[in-house]
Amino acid sequence: MDLRHRLTDLVHHPEAHLDDPDPDVRRLAAAACTGRVDLAEPLAALARDDADPGVRAAAVEALATVEGNVASAALDAARRDADPGVVEAVATAYGERGDRAAVGWLIDVSEHPNRLVAEAAVAALGALEDERALPTLLRLIRQAPPQVRRRAVVALTVFDGEPVEAAIRAAARDRNPMVRDAAQMVVGGRD
Repeated sequence: MDLRHRLTDLVHHPEAHLDDPDPDVRRLAAAACTGRVDLAEPLAALARDDADPGVRAAAVEALATVEGNVASAALDAARRDADPGVVEAVATAYGERGDRAAVGWLIDVSEHPNRLVAEAAVAALGALEDERALPTLLRLIRQAPPQVRRRAVVALTVFDGEPVEAAIRAAARDRNPMVRDAAQMVVGGRD
């Protein structure tokens, strides 16, 4: 089978490729399963058991769009994955799903040593718009690495109140240009 036909088959029948020996094929197949409730079990198995972290992360990303207990349990289990890419995918998935039950975990992970994981957690906290995240976001906008501070600026835009306004105004004077630019865009939009 030539490459074009193989890719077409992968897109139209991803379930047939979830156990392919090639991790790149499994990763693509998992990504093609987005929204497929009927494939929640095999995606959960990939998220839990696949040897390749890229495949596990792709399975988690696909599970973000799958409703039900199987997907929720798989995401909860993937929190403990040793690979930061998988943990980042879990944080993103919680934000996409609107899963407020994950707020406590996301607050903890917002200080993960891996910057991409922390950024994903902060973005998810903003997406969830849960007041429990506000103290953490207000602290992170001042004290986190620049990329996380920038994410905190954006996450805080969903909240109101003087502490939020003051934090965003202060970030508009941040020493880092990307934080400063993000905050200045928000401040300009609030005038």
